[in-house]
Amino acid sequence: MSFVESIRKVLSNYANFDGRATRSEFWWFALFYVLLQLAGGVLDVTLFPESPFGPIGMLLTLALLLPYLAVSARRLHDVDRTGWWLLISFVPVIGAIVLVVFCVQRGTPGPNRFGAPPSAKSADGTLAL
Repeated sequence: MSFVESIRKVLSNYANFDGRATRSEFWWFALFYVLLQLAGGVLDVTLFPESPFGPIGMLLTLALLLPYLAVSARRLHDVDRTGWWLLISFVPVIGAIVLVVFCVQRGTPGPNRFGAPPSAKSADGTLAL
């Protein structure tokens, strides 16, 4: 799955917590999220230098938080874990490490309790990871 395909798929499933997401879908969207946050931070510092918190960054966070949580839950579903594992992120350091380990794992082959595996090929015919 390409960068643009991933963003399109995640945003079209804006608040869909059902199903499974491939590693490439999750990680491309995570990169998109980080890049937008960096751009928003630069714009906030440039346009609102006196503001203690940036309005552009806050709007981006509000707009993308739900799709980011949804794709994260679907990614956990792909490794046969429930989306409730996202709550471990509240445990400092250890929670982030556990979630990264889960998100880099290869998805379970074949159907699992969360449904059929995501499609193995993207629209351009390349293998999705």
